[in-house]
Amino acid sequence: MHDGYPPEGRTGRSLRRWMCAVMVLAGLLVSAFGAPAAAAPAETFEAGDTAPFVDEQVLYKQGDFGYGCFRIPAVVRATNGMLLAFAEGRVKDCGDDEDIDLVLRRSADGGLTWGPLQVISEGNGTTHGNPVPIVDERTGRVVLVSTHNGAEPCPNGCDRDPWVQSSDDHGATWSAAREMTEGKRPEWNFWYATGPMHGIQLKLGPHAGRLVVGASFEGWDRVGKHVYGTHLLYSDDSGVTWNIGAETSRDDGTVIAQEVTVVELTDGRIYASARERGTDEGSRAYATSSDSGATWDAPFRTMPALATTDIQASLLRFSEERLLFSAPMHPGAREAMGIRSSSDEGSRFETWDEGKVFYWGPSAYSDMVRLDGDEAALMYEAGTVTPYEQIRFARFNEAYLETPNSAPPGIPGPPAPGPTTPDQSPHRNQAYVRGGAQTTDGRFGDGLALDRVDDRVEVAFNDSIDLGAKDFTLTSWIRYSDRAGAHSILWFHRVDRGTNPPALWLRAEPASNRIRATLSVDRFDVTVQSPSAYNDGQWHFVALQRVHGELRLLVDGVQVSSAAAPAGSLTLGKEFGLEGMHIGQRLDGADRFRGTLDEVRVYRRALTGTELDLIRRSNLPIGGQLGLRLPFDHVS
Repeated sequence: MHDGYPPEGRTGRSLRRWMCAVMVLAGLLVSAFGAPAAAAPAETFEAGDTAPFVDEQVLYKQGDFGYGCFRIPAVVRATNGMLLAFAEGRVKDCGDDEDIDLVLRRSADGGLTWGPLQVISEGNGTTHGNPVPIVDERTGRVVLVSTHNGAEPCPNGCDRDPWVQSSDDHGATWSAAREMTEGKRPEWNFWYATGPMHGIQLKLGPHAGRLVVGASFEGWDRVGKHVYGTHLLYSDDSGVTWNIGAETSRDDGTVIAQEVTVVELTDGRIYASARERGTDEGSRAYATSSDSGATWDAPFRTMPALATTDIQASLLRFSEERLLFSAPMHPGAREAMGIRSSSDEGSRFETWDEGKVFYWGPSAYSDMVRLDGDEAALMYEAGTVTPYEQIRFARFNEAYLETPNSAPPGIPGPPAPGPTTPDQSPHRNQAYVRGGAQTTDGRFGDGLALDRVDDRVEVAFNDSIDLGAKDFTLTSWIRYSDRAGAHSILWFHRVDRGTNPPALWLRAEPASNRIRATLSVDRFDVTVQSPSAYNDGQWHFVALQRVHGELRLLVDGVQVSSAAAPAGSLTLGKEFGLEGMHIGQRLDGADRFRGTLDEVRVYRRALTGTELDLIRRSNLPIGGQLGLRLPFDHVS
């Protein structure tokens, strides 16, 4: 460490990774969203090396045990070797409130087989969640800290409280939960959250044996600013009583650290990593405590080099030389669950491609536990369509962390051949016309008639339509008369299936009497919409722009809507694969357009009002960072 803050230096990977690289590249994943790879045969490794292996199973699945959804994994290993895998059993659906129980499954054989579901704390219509289990190695007691709140939904904050209960028989039976009144201040009234993930017991220093849990809060006096804070809870009596320890509060909106995971460093300090929800660069923040959790050495600071999306993560001490960090690898979406290592006590963690991807598909919260020998396990949320379909448990050994990743399966290959329509931009993109769409009378010359069945135009992703973090201008002439449904005009790069990727789209919604556009960057969404659907069968000129931090929607030369636009790249994480641009449908084939489109243009800059008028009135070929221009005069 350097002055308490990790420098962004670089360290090398283990030599073993390179020794086995060629032998394990093939077959790491069965399919794009399939299971992890099996171990490579032992004979492919030099003498003395341990063959890598991973073994995965599903512990919790939507609909099992009478629950609509399971979320928020947390896992520990009891002193007798019993594994305890906690989760929230959400009775109704995957929502964050209402009827939620804390549930547990146990394994007596290192995670090979698992016992039945146990309800540890029943919500009875209220929310019992955010499990943080801690094992007291001195007494064998397992302590569970959690957060409870009422039955009413609280999408915009509500009063939540910490609770604690324990087991003295390795999770077989549990005490009744007690409200931890000593762990919360009265002014922390708008939000409170423990963890979620496992807590730790200190092994070093004058307070060895202390139990430590990360937590966060939000307070609001209904008048001034919201106050956000991060703190530690600690117990010196095996979880019977608790104290509020290290605490930081921020009300200026810069660093908002939540969902705190902790690990003890080899010098006895506590290292805390948190989900950063403020305005600083990066989605992870960190702080250290040199006095066993009583105070922070300095306020939380972000780690832009530790790139992940806005999400919970987990830390684990694997060995004296290695810390592990689990989270989705994608910097802008809840996808590609993996583990990154640090060999310098958290000063630097591996980049995603240096780390190990366990699953390329939708994935979210996670926790880890140390097993015997050179083994550990990763417990994580995953699915094929959304990240919340299952909670999986993957045992692995250290050698598996050294095996190279396959290429991300989300990278599309070249588009299938087919009819095209010319691009008159300097880039001459291949614009593929699908579904048999044909030209018809347009606003200027011909236009392209779309039937809402299978007609659309596809343009593969490339630098010419990579809008990134720049200002942009999108234009199109539209003519349609439908009164129902949603009709996509332009759709870029991704469709959000619960993974929160960057997004940009423009769509006519006659059922709601509007034209609407949405721009999403990280956790920030902004929408603009017109006061009319313009579905009168006449030609209308639609333009969408990002201009100096503002998203603007114009129809027929008049600005009809605007909103503050978040900064950030629309193609964040493009190394994980992006589709290009679709015209006349969503990327997944939904919301197809019925009507005629003409003169679609994409600029990687904000056009002036004069330039837009020249295009609208005279269809002039305005240049300057023109990425795409499709006049739709013919299909060949």
